[in-house]
Amino acid sequence: MSTQNAVEMFVGGLVLDPNTQAPVIVLKDESGNLSLPIWIGIAEATSIASAIKQVTMARPLTHDLMNDVFIELGIKVERVVITELKESTYFAELVLAFGDKAIILDARPSDAIALALRATAPIYVTQQVLDQAKLSLPPNFQVPAGTGKPEEGGEEEEAEQGGAKTDLKHVDKDKWTEILDNLDPEDFKYKM
Repeated sequence: MSTQNAVEMFVGGLVLDPNTQAPVIVLKDESGNLSLPIWIGIAEATSIASAIKQVTMARPLTHDLMNDVFIELGIKVERVVITELKESTYFAELVLAFGDKAIILDARPSDAIALALRATAPIYVTQQVLDQAKLSLPPNFQVPAGTGKPEEGGEEEEAEQGGAKTDLKHVDKDKWTEILDNLDPEDFKYKM
């Protein structure tokens, strides 16, 4: 996928949806004028958070393992492109380089972003997806700013209340280690 009609975006925050308590990754453009929230699973949020905070786990997470395999095989993550929004589901492509060969794989945005963060690869969103996302968000939806570091204690209180302003990006490295160490395997099961 060409990035000609795409906007480069960065992880601007990781927040909790106040209604569903689901993690939401917020992508922002360089100017901060464009925001794209994508609802993701807890396992992917944990993986993305550990990459953002550079938390080293005792054992590699799936995305760490994939990144290590890519490195060992000489495969480079070139970029991630979020290409489509269909029926409230985002689609992405993971663009890899293997020698002089380009490999494009279908991926969930959360997995692709987790790999991009580890490989320091750029993340793009097509203009079409950005336009569609504007139309599909509820009119009262606000992306939390998450630009300032919360005062001590405020973040935990907001997390317990499930407030939309819980910006997990600003939790310090030691706190993430504690959070990740205390996760229960039941937290990673998807309920059907």
